[in-house]
Amino acid sequence: MPADLSSIEIRQLDTVVLTTRHVRRGEALFRAHDVFQSLYAVRTGSFKTIVMHRDGREQVIGFQIPGEPLGLDGVCSGTHSCEAIALEDSTVCIIPFAQFESFCRDSRRMQHHLYYLMSSEIVRESSLMMMLGTMTAEQRLASFLLDLAARFRARGYSGAQFNLKMSREEIGCYLGLKLETVSRMFSRFHRDGLVEPKGKQIRIVDAQALARV
Repeated sequence: MPADLSSIEIRQLDTVVLTTRHVRRGEALFRAHDVFQSLYAVRTGSFKTIVMHRDGREQVIGFQIPGEPLGLDGVCSGTHSCEAIALEDSTVCIIPFAQFESFCRDSRRMQHHLYYLMSSEIVRESSLMMMLGTMTAEQRLASFLLDLAARFRARGYSGAQFNLKMSREEIGCYLGLKLETVSRMFSRFHRDGLVEPKGKQIRIVDAQALARV
């Protein structure tokens, strides 16, 4: 939420965010073609957003951590175009869109923030397209780790050491790489002194060198 909301706007927003919902690991918050009714904010845990190929294969199109929104894909057509699956036991804040939209009409700050969230999604998707189309395997993984570190840092968490809740296979699916390639790149980064992986935990040892990959 915007940091400069007035006390009145905060109280009004509290009436819009009605409740929270618990989503167990592996369960769907929403699925493709579900009717769009609400936006969601990840409160605890993490999610992956996916689309399904016709042959049943899964394509990961994003990962969401605490403080990030889910459900913006449904604003356009009134139905969700992807699925949001919990990577761990998680909770989300439910924000009914009709009430939120009404609130935005009365709050220029909140209206601007909604535009910011939508614009951020466009930029993220454009960045993903460029990454898949122009970067090497090493550059894709390095960019992914640095982006995730920046997102954790922006939300008050450590950007140098964090847990990867997604599997190596899910990272590969997102980056357009095979599992073997992702594992090999992690080993290479470790050998070169760029990162220190310990199971799910990753520590970025040399962010500048990682950015130069």
